[in-house]
Amino acid sequence: MAFARYPLMWLAAMVASVGLLRAAPPDVAGTTQRPAASQHNEGAKKKDGFVRLVRDAQQRPAALQTAIVRYAKKPTGAGTTVDLVAAIHIADAAYYRQLNREFENYDVVLYELVAPENLKVPQPGDIPSNNPISLVQNGLKDLLALEYQLKEIDYRPKNMVHADMSPEQFAASMRQRGESVAGILARMIGYELSKRSKTSGGSNDMEILMALFDKNRALALKRALAEQFTDSEEALAAIDGPRGSTLISGRNQKAMAVLKKQLSGGPKKIAIFYGAAHMPDFEKRLSKELAMRPMDTRWLVAWNLKENPAAPQRAVPPDNKHPDRDGQGDPSE
Repeated sequence: MAFARYPLMWLAAMVASVGLLRAAPPDVAGTTQRPAASQHNEGAKKKDGFVRLVRDAQQRPAALQTAIVRYAKKPTGAGTTVDLVAAIHIADAAYYRQLNREFENYDVVLYELVAPENLKVPQPGDIPSNNPISLVQNGLKDLLALEYQLKEIDYRPKNMVHADMSPEQFAASMRQRGESVAGILARMIGYELSKRSKTSGGSNDMEILMALFDKNRALALKRALAEQFTDSEEALAAIDGPRGSTLISGRNQKAMAVLKKQLSGGPKKIAIFYGAAHMPDFEKRLSKELAMRPMDTRWLVAWNLKENPAAPQRAVPPDNKHPDRDGQGDPSE
């Protein structure tokens, strides 16, 4: 059954973290809310990172959540702030509606999308491109009865600023680093093999197989896949490697250059809206390059995993107990 888990683990990581590609990078493929928030905090991990799986009192998956973490230079949080808004690229429609509302509160929102610099702003409902990652994301959207980020997020407001590579820059960076899609997959499989040698993955394999035959297949698959999303940051770190990669650190470097340019113009409240596994690297860059520290964290529900979702609830309030982000507080409190 081992073969069943590798593709799902890879897909989970890609969907959670690698980002949005509007056009396939040339010469790469062949080269060597308030209503979206959850109050179910029982059983979540103490150290959550930027994605966490929350369980109910019976330890059943209740919600897959992503973080909005605020950073500032001053201990009081006054002055310029930068929020890391972690994204999952296929999620509940309510999640994207909440994000649209959140973005209205920022002077600038820097967003990811590997696309030509002069490409028109993505329109709500845009059809994803035919590059492999977009095809995977769109296929999972249908399988899991979710929505696609490019269809639901409104990129038209003037505060939305593109902060990512063009396809040409992406391809050039991969060539310069000696990267290839095959190499990325090899690192991913190597990580998974190493992990499976230390833990037993059979139970998750069986859960995924059983989910395929469940009467509510979409919910069952989401619950099984959500277990793997919580590992996506570590998995993508394996892809990034010790010298970094175009996929994560290269694109983050581009976004940081755009951020610094925006900061020189005087905005006081900025968001970086990128895939969740980009966020640990962004956090390091904010600390090293801008001397910013985390101030508080809020959580949004990306996937509601209850069998009968109740009416929308108000957002989980900011967590101010732990500026070092080493513990995010205990969600079981």
